[in-house]
Amino acid sequence: MRQAERLSFILERLATSGAVGVVELAAALNVSTASIRRDLQVLSDQRLLSRTHGGAIAHGVLYELPLRYRSSKNEPEKSQVAAEAADRVTEGMSVGLTGGTTTTKVARAIAGNRQLTVVTNSLSIASELAVRQDLKLVVTGGVARSSSYELVGPIADRSLADINLDLAIVGVDGIAAEAGLTTHHEIEAQTNRVLIDRAAHVIVVADASKIGKVAFARICEVGRVDELITNESADKTAVAALAQAGLRVTMV
Repeated sequence: MRQAERLSFILERLATSGAVGVVELAAALNVSTASIRRDLQVLSDQRLLSRTHGGAIAHGVLYELPLRYRSSKNEPEKSQVAAEAADRVTEGMSVGLTGGTTTTKVARAIAGNRQLTVVTNSLSIASELAVRQDLKLVVTGGVARSSSYELVGPIADRSLADINLDLAIVGVDGIAAEAGLTTHHEIEAQTNRVLIDRAAHVIVVADASKIGKVAFARICEVGRVDELITNESADKTAVAALAQAGLRVTMV
């Protein structure tokens, strides 16, 4: 197994359990404890974890994996959600897309639509769509976040203030009835909120792992959203609470 794959595994284990041990990681990955200690030091140097005696602990709530370390373990689920969301897009629409792995899949799915205007603060989505001649691409300004490849902050917010969108498709790190839509970073949450406020219709795309979860920063309440698209495997209690809060939930 390559080191990048081991680092991704370690960060994902931290995201679910909050702490990892050298011995357990070595056994799970079938490598030496020396290799695991080197991996933990690499992640510690990047301030992605804190070393402890015999292992490491994660920081914060719903630990954020930097884009370069995110695995594709939920790839089929995200693809299903993205395909359903893409069906909501028709030619001639103005569509806003926040950053994220699922919204990037949506961008790929709608790229063939003619006379489409896409507005995004995602550098990843912008790079995917820049070569498409049949659509108009509008990219916000702002400060680039290295973890998410999104442009955020006051410059991004101001560039969104004077536009009107038919539809906003929003990725989140968590969505729950009481906490609403949440993400890891407060400035990113603010820019996403501005994008939502400029849209006539708002859809959240979130694979089952995000349902019922709460991240650090609130984007908005669920009442500001028209529809959630998620997977059939999503937690039924959390889905029922979202539906009871008035959110239309589509499960694929």
